[in-house]
Amino acid sequence: MEPNRARGAAWLAAGRCAVVVRVAETRGSAPREAGTRMLVALDETAGTIGGGHLELQAIDEARAMLRSGEAAPRSHHYPLGPALGQCCGGAVTLRFEQLDAEALAAWPVAAPRFFLQLYGAGHVGRAIARALAPLNVSVDWVDERDDEFPAQFFATGAAPWPDRIRKVCVDAVEAEVRCAPAGAHYLVLTHRHDLDMRITEAILARADFAFLGLIGSKTKRQRFIHRFERHGFAPETIARMTCPIGITGIEGKEPEVIAAGVVAQLLQASSAQPAPTHCAVPQAALADQTS
Repeated sequence: MEPNRARGAAWLAAGRCAVVVRVAETRGSAPREAGTRMLVALDETAGTIGGGHLELQAIDEARAMLRSGEAAPRSHHYPLGPALGQCCGGAVTLRFEQLDAEALAAWPVAAPRFFLQLYGAGHVGRAIARALAPLNVSVDWVDERDDEFPAQFFATGAAPWPDRIRKVCVDAVEAEVRCAPAGAHYLVLTHRHDLDMRITEAILARADFAFLGLIGSKTKRQRFIHRFERHGFAPETIARMTCPIGITGIEGKEPEVIAAGVVAQLLQASSAQPAPTHCAVPQAALADQTS
């Protein structure tokens, strides 16, 4: 479920009072598109309608509704330039309504941006999973070592992992490749090169992937390519494997740094129009990644 809609369902189930602020209409340049929603409680917000002065005004109005106990929906029109001093220059109409079953039912169920099989629950895998957790994506996180999966979202605190990140602990890890839908994204970063090899071969054999990323150095890449060539994979199929992973121009091997570049790369791949073609990242532009 889309993260903020899920938050709304949890608040409603807990009996927490909140207002749904929805972008009902836009004219000209606006910070968010029509249909965008955010939740406002007296002490917390979830989501954003674009930030800036517009959002501050919306939060103030929503909290005034909560304090007064007003239940009737209302709309407010905001000329962004003249009224709020924002540079967008357009206009936005916001709709304010109490969070209830009807408002939640009207909240669109957005399709996930992409489906990902993430192989490996080591340091980098955990950092990538944490970076993906706030996004509307569907992830099967696969590892044969159950004790490597962190129980909580952060090392400290009680925040649970979202349901859209599903932990899969199996012995025959590479067999999970057949469970992914066509057009899936894959990241391979396990604790063993031989396991990376088997998983990557299974993905290449499907040949219907949208993105295949393999963590590793230039040396690892070449060794894997030679193996794939000996096993009869076509050069154009092998060339669709991205290794090293991560967008260019980001230095650093800390797990969180690698994760930032990899998640940006996944968003680029899934957002490409028309359907993306996934070629290898130029080797000279990326530092080696240890794996």
